[in-house]
Amino acid sequence: MKVAVFSARSYDREFLDAANAEAGHQLSYFDVRLEAKTVPLAAGSEAVCVLTNDTADAVVFKALAAGGIRLMALRGTGFNNVDLEAAAQSGIKVTRVITYSPYSVAEHAVALL
Repeated sequence: MKVAVFSARSYDREFLDAANAEAGHQLSYFDVRLEAKTVPLAAGSEAVCVLTNDTADAVVFKALAAGGIRLMALRGTGFNNVDLEAAAQSGIKVTRVITYSPYSVAEHAVALL
């Protein structure tokens, strides 16, 4: 599957490449956020992978669907930036991380201290 990864940082690339080693998906990384004007970067992809700071409103979903995108995978648990109704109307399935790692929560708490 061809996947356009938005808001990609160096650590995203490192871990996603490692996780994808056996699956063999074609990942295209973009440093920019997903928004209406950056949707064309996903051309030729079947899915997009985004963060909570990316825009996933009705305008973006309509453009993504027109470009053949059928899946949006979020790299986090939050999805308040995603218009789920627009996603459904566009025929785009949305997936997300369902829970935080207890280790990452503990590490974050210690870091805040």
